[in-house]
Order: sequence, then structure tokens, then C-alpha cells
Amino acid sequence: MNGRDCSRVFALLSEYLDRELAPARCEELEEHLRGCPRCIEFVASLKRSVELCRQYGGCRTAPPVDAEAMARFRRAYQSMLARRRGSPENAPPA
Repeated sequence: MNGRDCSRVFALLSEYLDRELAPARCEELEEHLRGCPRCIEFVASLKRSVELCRQYGGCRTAPPVDAEAMARFRRAYQSMLARRRGSPENAPPA
């Protein structure tokens, strides 16, 4: 990854935080995060937001999502990412 890949970092961040990325992709993402102040700031902000949400009202556990619904969510998410990749105005600043 290089400096122009901030949008890829944003797209992969959820999977990274959920530990769903392959080890090689994690290493690429972590390498980018070590050298990109904007992404470092974004991740710090995201972590702080999660922390504040947890402090605010306690987390409620949602009922489990069945495998078929999860597959539909992932397909919809991948479709949304594909559309965004084709639209430069939706990309985060580099």
C-alpha cells in the first residue's frame, strides 16, 4: 500500500478490526498505518468513538444474525464498495 491507498484502508478497516483479514493484508494495512498521519488520526478517532459509546450506555448484544443474512449483508457491502471505487468524490482525502 502507498499514500494513495487511504481509501483502501478505510474500506478494510472494519474487517481488520473484526480480525477477518488474511495476515498478509493485515501487515500491509499496519505498514500503511505506521506511515500515514491521516489514517493514524482516523483510527485513533474511531477507537475513541467506540470507547465513548461503551462508556455512555453499555453495549447491548444484538441477536445473532443467521449465515444467509450475513452473506447478503457482505454481498451488499462489497457491491457498495465497488460502486464507491468508481466514484472519486466518495473517496477520503489522500
